[in-house]
Parts: sequence; C-alpha cells; structure tokens
Amino acid sequence: MLLALDVGNTNITIGLFDGDNIEGTFRMTTKIPRTSDEYGIFFYDLLNSRGMTRDVVDAAIMASVVPDVNHHIINGLIKYFNVNPILVEPGIKTGIKIAIPNPKEMGADRIVDAVAAYEIYGGPVLVIDYGTATTHDLVLEDATLVGGVTSPGIRIAAHALWQDAAKLPKIEIMKPDHILGKDTISSMQSGLIYGHIGQTEYIIRKVKEEAGIDNMTVVATGGLGKIIYDETDSIHYYDPNLTLKGLNILYNKQK
Repeated sequence: MLLALDVGNTNITIGLFDGDNIEGTFRMTTKIPRTSDEYGIFFYDLLNSRGMTRDVVDAAIMASVVPDVNHHIINGLIKYFNVNPILVEPGIKTGIKIAIPNPKEMGADRIVDAVAAYEIYGGPVLVIDYGTATTHDLVLEDATLVGGVTSPGIRIAAHALWQDAAKLPKIEIMKPDHILGKDTISSMQSGLIYGHIGQTEYIIRKVKEEAGIDNMTVVATGGLGKIIYDETDSIHYYDPNLTLKGLNILYNKQK
C-alpha cells in the first residue's frame, strides 16, 4: 500500500491507498516538534488502530510546505517502514505545465491539487484549497497551470481578529443563521464566513473574465471548504481528499 502525506502549515494529513482506493485517512498537528522516532511510532500506531501492520506499507509520497519537518518525517518512514518517500518537488513528473516565471515558487500542495483537479475533473478547472491560506489555481484545457490567487485563510482571519482586537474573543468558526449578527460572536462569524463566500464568488468571476473562460469547472478542497461550498453555486464540486488523491496520482506517474 501507498502512504501519502500532505504536510501543511497547520496539519499533516495522511492517506493509505490500496491502488486508487483510500483505505484510511488520518490527521495530526504540524506545529508540535517531533523527532523521527516520534513520527515513525505515530504512523505505526495509526496503522495498528486500523488493524494493520507496518508491512502493508511498501511505498510513500510526501508533499510538504514545512521544510523544517521533512528530515524527521523522511527518517521516521525509513527507520520504521523501510520506505524512502518520493518528495513532490521541482523535476517530478506531473503531467501539467506550470506557466509562471519561476515554477519553483509554486508550493507542493498547490501542484498536487492542480494535478488532482485536472486528472479527475478535466480542464479548464479552478481548484480552491481552503487551508491555512486560501489558494486558487487555474489549469487550462491543455493542462497548463497559468496562475493563481493567494489570500488569508479563514482561520488566519479569525486569529487576526481576536489577536489584534483586545475585546474580540476566540470563536468557533461556523456559519450563523443570519448575516446580521445580534452579538459580537455571531457578527464575527458572519464576517468570516459570508466575507469568504463573497471573496470566493468575486475571485471566480474575475478569473473567468481575465481568462476568457465561461465553462470553467470549480473544485474546492480543504477543511473549511465544505462550509463555503454549501453556500454558493459558484463551486461545482467539494472533494475533501483531493490532495491525497493527487499524491496517489503523482506516485503512479513516477512509476
């Protein structure tokens, strides 16, 4: 089986693939410092929780936007699973052309999302990842990634509110029943969610205008993407495992 790891700024998302089938998904926080032994034991325990042994893993692939943890994760996989993971980085076979001045600037997670969205949903496709940052990347029908948009994610915006405004509290990120809040918490929730919905719809509209594309498919992923997807007709699909599926696709392309 293939162990696929998406190492983000907030969480590490892990998928276990048997062919194209996801046998299990797991999440762990990125920001807690860990040694290679701790990573290896953690991955080992996750498999045990599903009644699996380490022997089922015979390959691994990893996309990371947190270079500081790469060494420890890679060594943990080598030591405890005897696999050296493929790292998504410049030079890897993707099947898409990154048509920006410096392709090396493109984050590994964005490359993986673009590959998955194009391979699964076809092009032209705009893929939106609601992660620590909210990213939008456009892949044309000929598999050319022509550019993207990056904005603060919903959690970053929420943190900025209660971090920089003394009287604003920490809140649960959820959609309130009405856009006009009746108290501080509901007004903050309204601004965060409805503000992000408006941002999403505007960016999609402007991307269509600038690219001259009317029939563009829009695919969303990321932990908070479902909230936005449920509230707008501008997004056609929500795929919570898009990045993991992209890692599996990339692994098969390397073979």
